[in-house]
Amino acid sequence: MTAQNFAPALARVLVHEGGYANHPQDPGGATMKGVTQRVYDAYRTRRNLTKRSVASIEEADLQAIYRRQYWDAVKGDKLPAGVDYVAMDGAVHSGPSQSAKWLQRALGNVKVDDVIGEARLAAVEAHPDHDQLIALMIGRRLAFLEALRTWPVFGRGWASRVAQVKQIGQAWATGSIGPQPAFFLGGNAKATIDQAKPLPAKGPADATMPR
Repeated sequence: MTAQNFAPALARVLVHEGGYANHPQDPGGATMKGVTQRVYDAYRTRRNLTKRSVASIEEADLQAIYRRQYWDAVKGDKLPAGVDYVAMDGAVHSGPSQSAKWLQRALGNVKVDDVIGEARLAAVEAHPDHDQLIALMIGRRLAFLEALRTWPVFGRGWASRVAQVKQIGQAWATGSIGPQPAFFLGGNAKATIDQAKPLPAKGPADATMPR
């Protein structure tokens, strides 16, 4: 539906991702323009190429990784304008499966797993208000980020990024022109499920509560 949105969506994602980073508290490790060393190593290994620093990634490889690893993973070509960008940015930031779950939970009437299949695509297309759908996706994403143990370190950058993603996504969904995002320090740190805080232990009162 919106295959032409890949290039502008990627341009906005890259503004948030910045250049080379290797923050000691970023679980993504060494990262260049949003591509982690692990992802780059896997990409080169599949092509029988020797491994090298992600800081040296070439533009063609960057484009190929983003399209296959993130845009295609969330079915960007088949999502409506605005929703496609929001789903892609979430995939880059926290992984495609997590972004898929935010979309599914925002829909509210589909099974939640880590795949955006035909039933989910049909539900998105039938949704009466894509601006509202984007707001719900962003709300789920922000709640996820706030629950991570690295929120105190990267929370300010993440919150700024998510707010701008919402603004641009809704602008695209309504046919207007979205603003250019600005880079915020910490907004490019990866936010993955393995950073989740441990659940509190059940107290005696919890044990007696009905399930």
